[in-house]
Amino acid sequence: MVMQETFLFNMTVADNLRFGRKDATREDLEAAARMAAAHDFIAELPQGYDTLIGDRGVRLSGGQRQRVAIARALLVRPAILVLDEATSSVDTRTDRAIQRALEQLMQERTTIVIAHRLSTIRRVDQIIVVDAGRIVARGTHEELLETSDDYRAIYELQFRLQEESLAIEAGAEVRV
Repeated sequence: MVMQETFLFNMTVADNLRFGRKDATREDLEAAARMAAAHDFIAELPQGYDTLIGDRGVRLSGGQRQRVAIARALLVRPAILVLDEATSSVDTRTDRAIQRALEQLMQERTTIVIAHRLSTIRRVDQIIVVDAGRIVARGTHEELLETSDDYRAIYELQFRLQEESLAIEAGAEVRV
């Protein structure tokens, strides 16, 4: 499981990554961390992978904690994977990098994804749109764009905001 509020132990980054797979080599850790867009920030920590991260990972930002949790899931390669807002604390650019890793992780396994970010779910087999605890639509991304006003409105809002965010990062002026 990769949750919005990840749980990390008061151990090193390496020990947290190895939590589900004790036999993982340093090369395995680094490969998983690269896929989860975590290697660069880990390498910059005072002792790199051997840095103690504090109780519940307090020495890391929310996005860094999520990327460590994603890397841990990449190492374990579970038969069933649950992603609950797994990229909610990362910026748009990091989210895109992580999505590539998650796509690989989700292949050939049952995955349940709970997300508000459509970038996390748009390639899944079945999307269920819930509003006020009720299922209001069900289908693929393409089907929902055609048939669900609720889904289409969320899609248009999120991707307009994402485009504006990317433009700002690139230094362009955005007019509202």
